[in-house]
Amino acid sequence: MTVETKTVLVTGAGGLLGFHVRALLLAKNGERKFQKQPPAYNIRTANTAEFSDAQCLSSLVEGCDVVLHLAGVNRAQPEVVERANEAIGQQLTDALSSTTSKAHVVFANTTHAASDTPYGRGKSACRDIIYNWAKSSKGTFTDVILPHLFGEKGIANYNTVTATLCEHALNGTEPEIHEGAQIELLHAGDAAEIMLEAGLKPEGDTIRARGVPITVQELYSRILSFKKHIQSDLFPDFSSKLVLQLYNTYRFAAFSENSRTELLLKEDARGELFEASRGGGGGQTFLSWTKAGVERGNHFHRRKVERFVVVEGQADIKLRCVFDDKVFTFSVSGDHPVAVDIPTLFSHSIINVGEKPLLTLFWAHEIFDPNDTDTFLHFVNQAALNS
Repeated sequence: MTVETKTVLVTGAGGLLGFHVRALLLAKNGERKFQKQPPAYNIRTANTAEFSDAQCLSSLVEGCDVVLHLAGVNRAQPEVVERANEAIGQQLTDALSSTTSKAHVVFANTTHAASDTPYGRGKSACRDIIYNWAKSSKGTFTDVILPHLFGEKGIANYNTVTATLCEHALNGTEPEIHEGAQIELLHAGDAAEIMLEAGLKPEGDTIRARGVPITVQELYSRILSFKKHIQSDLFPDFSSKLVLQLYNTYRFAAFSENSRTELLLKEDARGELFEASRGGGGGQTFLSWTKAGVERGNHFHRRKVERFVVVEGQADIKLRCVFDDKVFTFSVSGDHPVAVDIPTLFSHSIINVGEKPLLTLFWAHEIFDPNDTDTFLHFVNQAALNS
């Protein structure tokens, strides 16, 4: 049976939602690669430079099955914000028209589009331009109205309140929070799934994506609790999806070349003991032996909380955030056990660099489900440009 590969253009690929959309497409391709099948998607991206070049944008649009239109301007002078968002819609539809495209365009709209503000008017005008193109060209249009997005790769003081609060927690500074301020949170990975699913349908639609209402003070208190949990080497209860997603967002922001946890070795007359992981609300623990020179892993997760502890032998644990070039290497040994927690959306592997078999303890917050593995083939040492 021939497996179809669809061509998808992601505009605004450099933003928070763009990162998560590309990661979702990469995950789908990783699933296909693992099954030795052709990729699910031929992925194209367009950022500011491509939008300023009509010929380049037309070449990117041509032959696309789906256009996930995420590009927009929300940080500039008010009149610039309004004009720029309208202009982006016009540039895209000019390219679609010049190539007689019949693509399904899915627009990342905002709840602010209903407001009489420069940003709201600009997003509303962009929506109308794409809708009119679809109506006149027999293309397909879906308007996805999104609440406040958050997630891994958010930028503090720029595109998400959650990232800003994470930075305050990490730096030990106090944010200014207006009493009673409330937002509706939706993880960017969930928004990506909503948009891709919409783009694969034959009909257009208007979709109001729903998030979780929370006060800003409650959100900050939750983030501060994660900081305390990590300092105490205790995982929170992950039974709430929002808690899991916020924790992964904070852990991603906190990750560095020093992100390893020293495990306290307790010793008495009977011998030695250390606690490998605590909390998390359950999950799965397993041990593996790895032969000398062998590498395990080379995949990433979109939701799974995972911890590695080398119990015996020597290993290099390698991590690379998808689409980035920098590889983090943690050289660890069973002689001095430490825990390395794997952030979501980081490809990771563990290599036995010793001469004897390597014994490693792995913990994940959820039990492995072969029908929903959340495990996507992706090589740590693969250049980001080819990922």
